[in-house]
This record gives sequence, structure tokens and C-alpha cells, in this order.
Amino acid sequence: MGHLVVSKVAPTPGLRSALPTTKGIENNEESLSKANELEHQIASGTEGFPSPPASLRANTPGAELAAAANPRKPLWRRFLSGIQWFILDQWFLIGICCLVLISSQVQVPASRQQKKEVVCTYLCVAVIFIVTGCTLPTKVLLENYGRWKLHLFVQSQTFLMTSAVVYAIVSLCATNPNFMDPALLIGMIFTGCVPTTISSNVVMTRQAHGNTALTVVQSTLGNFLGPFISPLLIIMYTSSGAWYTDILPRTRTGEFSEIYRRVFMQLGLSIFLPMGVGQAIQNLFPKATRKVFVDWKLNKLSPLSLMIIIWQTFDSAFATGAFTSVKGDNMVFLVFMSIAFYVTWTLICVMLSTLWLGKQDTIAVAYCVPAKTLAMGVPLSSVMYAGLSTLTKSKIQIPMIIFQGFQVAGGSLLTIAFRRWIRSDEERVLSKKAKAEEKAATRD
Repeated sequence: MGHLVVSKVAPTPGLRSALPTTKGIENNEESLSKANELEHQIASGTEGFPSPPASLRANTPGAELAAAANPRKPLWRRFLSGIQWFILDQWFLIGICCLVLISSQVQVPASRQQKKEVVCTYLCVAVIFIVTGCTLPTKVLLENYGRWKLHLFVQSQTFLMTSAVVYAIVSLCATNPNFMDPALLIGMIFTGCVPTTISSNVVMTRQAHGNTALTVVQSTLGNFLGPFISPLLIIMYTSSGAWYTDILPRTRTGEFSEIYRRVFMQLGLSIFLPMGVGQAIQNLFPKATRKVFVDWKLNKLSPLSLMIIIWQTFDSAFATGAFTSVKGDNMVFLVFMSIAFYVTWTLICVMLSTLWLGKQDTIAVAYCVPAKTLAMGVPLSSVMYAGLSTLTKSKIQIPMIIFQGFQVAGGSLLTIAFRRWIRSDEERVLSKKAKAEEKAATRD
């Protein structure tokens, strides 16, 4: 009597929904992760870029079936699919580039610059933190405020490590008095000493699937400490007697109260108050809040508001003619050093963070440490030194403006790498959650 031989066909990602799922496959999280990733690539049209799994490369019936079900797309279609994916994923960065180009050609009239700055500084930042307050669980936020060891870890890098690296480069540049404009060297010191930015950190961390609550805590804490620590660091680094400090008048140490008033008023009105309102709305109306901000995608207001904030920064810089006052070779050097600073600081904080922190926390630290805020750097340069000409003030602010542009671009591109890095952890969590729900359903 003949025996019926049944060949076992391995289910492929493209046909997994059509074939029955075995218990062994359900318990194999690694296979599920690879299958989900390949399905995502097929859906986006980019499945041809990575090399296929070994199971598909083998000459098996399953491989032939997969090839028939998912034929390889032509190169030009895969290329267009990749461009489409990049535009949809990095629309924020593309929008920023367009706004910078527009601001270089058309600026707000000088008579309305002050009103534009107030609206963008307060209203747009408030929108970002209302959205954050409505979408961030209160328990998670409070838990992150209590992590004092992490506070010391992040803030010491934000103020001490970054400023020390910048001062070392400035000291090397100062060996040749004919190499760099002294005001630009002072501006580089300001860049290294100011605290982290707030708005872009929160938006980027959320897009990269990091710990948004930790970013909110570290950013607000850094800006609370900034008015006290940043002036002391700047005075320490500019009191060396180097030739480039000769352009600075005596420090107006008695007028730091203006900085304190401005910074703390902005923290209260545009950050803490909107955050509190958002938290109250979330806890009073949880279902409605989730429907509006998650289902209706109203959380997209955060990146749109950040785009307006960055636009107003470059609009002000082009309106004052700051960029035209700098020599071409100096501008090229500033661009190169801005990229080098951002990459160096990011690598240092990521390597140190991975030694003792999880992936979500590491992503948050990677956005908090290397970022620098113009909201404190610009007024600090005006208040600390009286008698500086408008041109000198503009030159001091140029390194901070250029660095902000590259930190936004770099942070936006890093969201791609960070999402891929944390994907396996997210799939593992979802798998465990699904198993727990399945067990609960079985018991019922």
C-alpha cells in the first residue's frame, strides 16, 4: 500500500494571512519580527533593497510560492517607492528646508519682527506643550521627575561636556588670530554653554518612539538651570585673557535679573501652564482626548508649530543681515564644526547611555544632550555685554543659529535610525501583550 507523502510548505510573509498559523510559529518571536518587517517593506514597495531571507533564497517549494506571490518590482518602481517613503516620513525636514529658503528671500518687516517673535515664542510653544500634556500619562511624567541620577547624567553632559568640547576647539582656533572672526569664536562658546532646547526635543523624541516624558523633564529642568549655570560658564571661558575676548565689554552681572524674568516667564506661560492644562484635559476626558489627538491626528500640530518657531529664527537672522557680514571661509568652518559638534555629542551620550539605560531612555538622552536653545542664547548675548554693536551681536548669534539648523536636520534624520533600532523591542512588547490577552480570553 503506497504512502501519501505531504511536503511541508513554509509559510511566507506575503502569504501568512492566507495559510493556517501553527503553534510553533506563534511562539517564535524572532520569525514574527522578521515577517512583520518584510511585510512592511512589501507594502511600501521597498522590499527589493535588503537581501531576502535565507528561507527565500533556498530552492524550496515555499520559496517558489513566495516568488510567484510577490514578484520582484522593477528597479525604477522600487526607487520611486523609496522616494515616496522618504517624503512621507521626512515631511517635517523637507518643510523646514523650504521655509528656510523662503525666509532667505522674503522677511517680515522690521516693524513687525517683535510681534512675530512674541507670537511664535509663546503661542507655538504653548501649542506643543498642550498636545504633550494631553497625550503624556501623568504617572509616567511624575516617575521620570524622580530619576535624580538620570538628571545629573543628562545635565552634566548638557552643560559641562558640550562646553568643554567647544572651548577646546575655540582654543585651537585662537592660535591663529587671522583665522576666525573673534565674535564668531565668542558665539561658539555661547553655543556650548546654553541649555538644551525644549520644543524640538519633545517633537523629535515622540517621532523616534523614545521616552517623551523623560525628554520633557530633562528639557524643562535644563532650561530652569540655564539662567544660573550658562552665564557662569560663559564668564569662566571668556575670562582667560585670550585675544578674541578683547571685543567684549565688562560683564553686566547686575542685570542678569532681566534674563531670569524673561526665561521664567516663558517657562511658566508657554510650558508649565499649557502642560498643566493638557494634563487636566487628559484626566478629565480620557476617551475624548484620545479620539481627538490620536484618532483624528491632532497631535500633528506639534511638528507644525515647531516649523513656525524655526522659521521665525531664520527670518530674524536674514532680516538683520547677519549672514552677509561673515567671511565665506568662516561660514564654511562654522557649518563643518556644527556638524562635527552634533555628531560628537550624540555619539558620546549614546555610548554612555547604552551602558545603563534602555533604548527609549537612550533616545531621549540623545535628543536632550546635543541640542542647544536659541531662546536663551540670543537674549543672553544681549544682556551680558552692554555696548556691543548690532553687527557684533549678530555675529555672536550666528554660530547658535547655524547649529540649530543642523541639529534639527540631524535629529529628524535620526528618527529613522532610532525607530529601526527600537522596533524589535516594540514587537516583543506587542507579542507579550497579545499572548497575555490570548491567555485571558482562554481562561474566560
